[in-house]
Amino acid sequence: MSKPLQIGILIFPNVTQLDFTGPLQVFSSLPNTTVHLIWKRIEPVTSDTVLTITPTVSFADCPQLDVICVPGGAGTDDMVNDQEMLQFLRSQATGAKYVTSVCTGSLVLGAAGLLRGYKATTHWTAMEYLGPYGALPTKTRVCVDRNRVTGGGVTAGIDFALTLVSVMVDRQTAEAIQLRLEYNPAPPFTSGSPDTAPPEILARMNQRIAAGRERRGAANQRAAARLSAAPIAANG
Repeated sequence: MSKPLQIGILIFPNVTQLDFTGPLQVFSSLPNTTVHLIWKRIEPVTSDTVLTITPTVSFADCPQLDVICVPGGAGTDDMVNDQEMLQFLRSQATGAKYVTSVCTGSLVLGAAGLLRGYKATTHWTAMEYLGPYGALPTKTRVCVDRNRVTGGGVTAGIDFALTLVSVMVDRQTAEAIQLRLEYNPAPPFTSGSPDTAPPEILARMNQRIAAGRERRGAANQRAAARLSAAPIAANG
């Protein structure tokens, strides 16, 4: 039997739990696969909800991964300037077959210098921050560019994971997992995108997140400036 596929999902304080639990459910359906939840230490990690997550492996003990995935959330505002996180990603990316993200996790990949020259997507509120990292912002739910696979905001993590399974294994396997999960979305409203949401809903949301966007902008500006000042060779 071939060696198990090693898939690693990063977790960190204030991670958006659905960013990684959707992909986690998909990846856990793959045979001969080990899925790791990774953090600096083996200690409880608070998400952006009441859910607390226990990592399964630390940075130091993590094996070489075939797939590395960074989810998003408010915590990425800290992770884009967390040198321990960024160095771990750069080290793993040199041997990984796929370097991936969901939501604003792509900003952390960008801050690590891993998206230069690659098309990438992210949450609709954060698209403007990809360009300064040398990425090519692409407005799509799932973006595949060579071995970089990035998903849009939150719920797009399931689409991302199914797409990645179809690329790594085959479409039939991905479709079987989709059926097992009964992933057949039929949202009750059309407010899932700024392109289709009613103007008053979009305005309300933009007002609600204004302070967070200001904080995110400052954090990513610092990270992009540092990356520009000390260029890093990104894994191809």
